[in-house]
Amino acid sequence: MAKKIIQPKSMEEALWEACNKLRGSIESSEYKHVVLSLIFLKYAGDHFEKRRREIVAEGHEAFADNVAFYAAKNVFYLAPESRWDYIMENAKQPDIALKIDKALSEVERQNKPLKGALPSNYYANLGLDTSKLASLLDEVNKIDTLKDEENDLIGRVYEYFLGKFALAEGKGKGEFYTPKCIVNLIAEMIEPYEGKIYDPCCGSGGMFVQSLKFISAHHGNRKNISIYGQEYTKTTYKLAKMNLAIRGIASNLGESEADTFRNDQHKNLKADYIMANPPFNQKAWREESELTNDPRWAGFDVPPTSNANYGWILNMVSKLSCDGVAGFILANGALSADGTEYAIRKKMLERGLVEAILILPRNLFYTTDISVTLWILNNNKKARVANRNGEEVHYRDREKEVLFMDLRQMGSPYEKKYVQLTADDIARVAHTYHDWQRAGDSYGDIPEYCYSATFDEIAEKNFSLVPSKYIEFVNRDEQIDFDSKMKQLQSEMRDLLAEEEKSKAELKALFEKLGYKI
Repeated sequence: MAKKIIQPKSMEEALWEACNKLRGSIESSEYKHVVLSLIFLKYAGDHFEKRRREIVAEGHEAFADNVAFYAAKNVFYLAPESRWDYIMENAKQPDIALKIDKALSEVERQNKPLKGALPSNYYANLGLDTSKLASLLDEVNKIDTLKDEENDLIGRVYEYFLGKFALAEGKGKGEFYTPKCIVNLIAEMIEPYEGKIYDPCCGSGGMFVQSLKFISAHHGNRKNISIYGQEYTKTTYKLAKMNLAIRGIASNLGESEADTFRNDQHKNLKADYIMANPPFNQKAWREESELTNDPRWAGFDVPPTSNANYGWILNMVSKLSCDGVAGFILANGALSADGTEYAIRKKMLERGLVEAILILPRNLFYTTDISVTLWILNNNKKARVANRNGEEVHYRDREKEVLFMDLRQMGSPYEKKYVQLTADDIARVAHTYHDWQRAGDSYGDIPEYCYSATFDEIAEKNFSLVPSKYIEFVNRDEQIDFDSKMKQLQSEMRDLLAEEEKSKAELKALFEKLGYKI
């Protein structure tokens, strides 16, 4: 009988199990902060040693401890007590927590981009068992941070750990890491080649990391981009600074962590691109008497206190430059919300701000299965000629039109219960959107996929932005009935296969009792 093949544990699984051994000392919601600073030290240590070898190989051994030789290559200089080899040599010492704190403090002191990014006196105050912390260090030590430098290690681990305690923390706090496929889709659509990029709720900075990968993939120049962001949670703010700093990404995340609504760190910013994933349906985000005369709502009604969705939208609208484009995720309820939100949405449509609305597949997020929408706002939908990454592009006048797209049939299975948009899916959607935007007759409405609606059509539907009100569906009732029957057949097939496996197991057990081996 063939041996069962045991699949090796993923890096994230191994780290989670090592962290789980710390249970009792810390809550699972704290795991990501415990492990991410250690990954940072490993990442910084690996790149320091690589750069040190290069300096010696170039015949500059006398400058192997010159900070400038490291900074020139966006590598952090590490003092001996901050190097990963030193941490591992002392991993089983009773004062290892103090040594880790000292290492982090020294790295931050010697590298200005990291100011305020790393935890202070964190590990010593956790009261961790030395042997369990050593086991965690052993798992981190297995990570080869040089193997795939384009991989967002910080983001991967953050996303995985966030998903592991989604019910306990993530859903309650509205904290959603944005999957890479969604960020890639936004980047391919709004094309952030040069200018200022802003994220009003930047989390761990993953939106910036992925958008700069887009620039590199399209042979753009990262030096032509400026990063602006804001984050409310202190630990996540530090994580964002760390995540950007290790990639040599210069950024302005404000002086400190702060509430975007109550303490706007970028009041005078006019951004060319906005990419965001605000907390969904945030309640009680302001008091009734608070922020009623905020300049960000100028020309619109004041967003209601019951839901921050339109507060986030108007914050982004106020930050757009005259040619600015925004791509952001919201829960579907914002498409047809009534009352004050209806009044705001109507004015946005009257001003020609809304460019595209895309319904995304379910189960894209680790932390929620809620159906979500991608909004594209554009401050300049009129006919014009623009220069995009050295290419002259002609845009037709779409000022009073909105492109609706339904992507719910797209995506491929990912880690059993999740879905991700494939590179082909993203390419198709971006191509459709750009065809619609630009001059020429290549765009056409496609049933069950896309529809270009005029302002009058939208007004007739009471300014609802629900795509299914516009996109044509062929034999809708027949399709619903067919889908229902298919699901029933699939369920029955699974039951039959399960019964067959059970019968095989019972038959095998019977033969073994009779002395036969199968």
